[in-house]
Amino acid sequence: MKELSLDKFEEAYEVVKEVASETKLVYSDYFSAQTDNKVYLKPENMQLTGAYKLRGAYYKISTLSEEERGRGLITASAGNHAQGVAYAAKCYGVKAVIVMPTTTPLIKVNRTKGYGAEVILQGDVYDEACAYAYQLAEEKGYTFVHPFDDLDVATGQGTIAMEIIKELPLVDYILVPIGGGGLATGVSTLAKLLNPKIKVIGVEPAGANCMQESIRAGKVTTLDHVSTIADGTAVKTPGTTIFPYLSKNLDDIITVEDEELVVAFLDMVENHKMIVENSGLLTVAALKHLDVKNKKIVSILSGGNMDVITMSSVVQQGLVLRDRIFTVSVLLPDKPGELTRVSGIIAKQNGNVIKLEHNQFVSINRSAAVELRITLEAYGTEHKEQIIKALHENGYQPKVVRASI
Repeated sequence: MKELSLDKFEEAYEVVKEVASETKLVYSDYFSAQTDNKVYLKPENMQLTGAYKLRGAYYKISTLSEEERGRGLITASAGNHAQGVAYAAKCYGVKAVIVMPTTTPLIKVNRTKGYGAEVILQGDVYDEACAYAYQLAEEKGYTFVHPFDDLDVATGQGTIAMEIIKELPLVDYILVPIGGGGLATGVSTLAKLLNPKIKVIGVEPAGANCMQESIRAGKVTTLDHVSTIADGTAVKTPGTTIFPYLSKNLDDIITVEDEELVVAFLDMVENHKMIVENSGLLTVAALKHLDVKNKKIVSILSGGNMDVITMSSVVQQGLVLRDRIFTVSVLLPDKPGELTRVSGIIAKQNGNVIKLEHNQFVSINRSAAVELRITLEAYGTEHKEQIIKALHENGYQPKVVRASI
């Protein structure tokens, strides 16, 4: 088996410098206070292509022969590796064909095309797109550049760990997202080569935990299906080539629910003014699952390629989950002045009404009861409870229902 060596990581580090930014660590006062640790963010979302994938793609292509590059390159990707390969191919002046799932966010499709690549949409998830890309490679003679199950690609991704340790030599924990496992392979292997005491924790979506299941089984395992808003890590089967390195070098795997990613997005926008895609937020959401104190922790933000529609949906859901937007239903007599009375109660509590829905047909006896649904903006859970309490104290029986913005 080919070895991932320190010499190769050092070589990749010098090669990757040609295209990748050295993303300096950002100390987070907010997340440090939340966790009682010293938390640093590694903002790979600030790379030219919006994600770390440029590192592995560029290094891999640098290792190919002229003949291999000349046949044209092909890969499958949910978006970020696509842009990395497309940009690297443009640098080398060679053709790139990218197969992407039909569910890929539009921003990733358009940016990949913008780097001059031919984009083909095929399959609902990465694994289906990958199967088609292999088929095309066989038919057309293209050179396949795997997004994660390739030791050269993993070596290029590992340059992130080189930068982290150069800047923060006494780092205790590195949190790394896992989709297929290429990034985690490079980061964990190099971290252990440089300092075996560093703990490297992989983070997966709970709805796409293929690596966690594989390590539990002691062999590469394929999930029946994946379901997560973290599209960049929605992988059914992890890499077989890289699996031995992950089994050896990962200290643990944490899984997070989609709702946690939604809240993490709000936290990142409000406290660091950064747009980070859902897969890139895995390591931020995982911070509260890490049962340690007073440690130096680096969360790798793997990418920031998020389309505006998804962003809007995540923000709205985040506000609902944080109780900053909620909807209550109250029953009141259908007579003049009732709506004004309810509005006055809310106004006294500094609640901001976003939407009102007045349903006269909730009961046969309209004089007894009509339904008023009020969607409100609040400061958070305490303020929400204060408004509900005030409605109770004034004779209403408010029921919290699912917010509809």
